[in-house]
Amino acid sequence: MSTTRHYINLTNSLFPLPGYAADGYARIKGISALVTTFGVGELSAINAIAGAYSEYVPVVHIVGTPSTLSQADGMLLHHTLGNGDFNVFSNMFRHVSCVVSMLNDPHEAATLIDNAIRECYVKSRPVYLTLPIDMVQQKVEGERLRTPIDLSFPLNEQEKENYVVDVVLKYLHVAKNPVIVVDACAIRHRVLDEVHQLAETSGSPTFVTPMGKGAVNETLPNYGGVYAGDGSRASVRDRVESSDLVLSIGSIKSDFNTAGFTYRISQLSTIDFHSTYVRVKYSEYPSVRMNGVLRKIIARMGRLNIGAGFKPNNTLPAVEPESSAQTITHAWFWPRMSQWLRPKDIVITETGTANFGIWETLFPADVTAISQVLWGSIGYATGACQGAALAAKELGINRTILFTGDGSFQLTAQELSTMIRHELKPIVFVICNDGYTIERYIHGMDAAYNDIQIWKYKDLVAVFGGVEDKTARTFQVRSKTEVEALFSDKEFSAAPFLQLVELYMPKEDAPLALKLTAEANTRNNAKA
Repeated sequence: MSTTRHYINLTNSLFPLPGYAADGYARIKGISALVTTFGVGELSAINAIAGAYSEYVPVVHIVGTPSTLSQADGMLLHHTLGNGDFNVFSNMFRHVSCVVSMLNDPHEAATLIDNAIRECYVKSRPVYLTLPIDMVQQKVEGERLRTPIDLSFPLNEQEKENYVVDVVLKYLHVAKNPVIVVDACAIRHRVLDEVHQLAETSGSPTFVTPMGKGAVNETLPNYGGVYAGDGSRASVRDRVESSDLVLSIGSIKSDFNTAGFTYRISQLSTIDFHSTYVRVKYSEYPSVRMNGVLRKIIARMGRLNIGAGFKPNNTLPAVEPESSAQTITHAWFWPRMSQWLRPKDIVITETGTANFGIWETLFPADVTAISQVLWGSIGYATGACQGAALAAKELGINRTILFTGDGSFQLTAQELSTMIRHELKPIVFVICNDGYTIERYIHGMDAAYNDIQIWKYKDLVAVFGGVEDKTARTFQVRSKTEVEALFSDKEFSAAPFLQLVELYMPKEDAPLALKLTAEANTRNNAKA
């Protein structure tokens, strides 16, 4: 990795938005930094940091604190609880950080900083550093800057690694119809090169989970789609669940990632690859990282017994093109978007209908998908879009595309202002369906608490300083014909500046996967 370090610096925030932005930036660039003030700022960010921790996103959180003298004297300062305890907030962050370090001594500060950055990157989780105001100008030993931080992953013990490889190959060579299922931790723990080689070399039908969307080149002939138990297409579910060997890479078996825990894969036919262990059926091999194991499997694999698979397609469901109805439905929109997306696009979906709808979108090569399926903080995606768009700007990636619901957007809409200020160019689709449709399906289809005040969403661009046709554009689409016209608009598709689209869908319409997941959750919640 280059010794150049890229951070997103967001100071004195009283909202979780900068934390969401740091999360989105890290998912694109590999690591980020967030700067907050003591107490009020850091606690506003703790929701975002907890989300990054749960989803394995590397964020360096730097907290500006009162002077070491003020802390030692227990002074009654603003932003404190008034009890003289200056460790109370850092103690909270110990539960959502893999390293907590106080930079109170200039003699050890450099060591602590380097260690935190390394642990953040290698473990792919947030770290927490406090920087007292009287330490900012202190001098530290600079010689260590001549040596890049070692960000390499720890090597497996070779004898143990070779043994695990032999065990895996034994089962792989006798399997009649093996499949590969790729999940989020394959992305977070940086094994996508190995995943791609495994998929291409083996020819095995390869699937992703909802959290693993974008981890596999979906133009591969053996890419099979999204597997999420009962939320999957029938052909996908049957192919995965009938397999006699599932190579599961980086799995996170949360409720939404498994469509309400509806996986039907026996551990007796599963090999799990993770960052800290490999599990072959019911035998677990601790301290064996998947990177080295996967590389050796690929090198020694040879020819496998691959059963007949199926090739997915991105054509519209048959019933939709034949319908004369102009209503924009989820069943029509998400497959249709497959043909509009471009290679290298960054696609961000909010927890809600978009997170489930994107399962039915077939990506071109090299598309990066961002979603928060496990933590599921409403409003996350708009903040993450800001960070991802900033990273995209630095990397020369042209299009960052956000899909968020109107209810979610209302929680973090002010992030549009930051995007406009930094001349970022995302395409923002606000799905206007009169409130929290995902919550309606989970609990309360007609409940008032799932309704929202209707906004004039596209007018917010002007409110936040965007100038129509100069620094921003806004659109309103209410029919399939208008969607087609929008997707055919070359200037719109070129993403020359920030663009916001009001996309109108029926209040009670939802992707089939969401409906199935909600039904499974209802059954689980009803259990004693």
